[in-house]
Amino acid sequence: MGKASRDKGKRGEREAAAELNRLFDCEARRAQQYCGADGDADIKCDIDGLHFEVKRQERMQMYKWMDQAESDKRYTEIPVVLTRQNNKPWLLAVKLDDLPAMIEAFNSYGGTP
Repeated sequence: MGKASRDKGKRGEREAAAELNRLFDCEARRAQQYCGADGDADIKCDIDGLHFEVKRQERMQMYKWMDQAESDKRYTEIPVVLTRQNNKPWLLAVKLDDLPAMIEAFNSYGGTP
């Protein structure tokens, strides 16, 4: 991966964290800048039970990204993919079967959406 691509990925992670902070009044930040461990979520967030994978790419590969989130997550976490193409809004993908648990995680958080 080239430097420009890495920089775009870092910017995407910061943007996605800022959006989570804005929408849910939570504490979200890039994970790599703090721990750098492979397999960690791209974003650390104080909404328990969610594993965020962030992709800032033009070519959508949703199932590939979801597979990565699934393999990287902890056993009890729900894999969530946040993605955005240039000049497009952020999208969130979660497996439909995981949607009730994701809603529960957001509701249990207690932030002010």
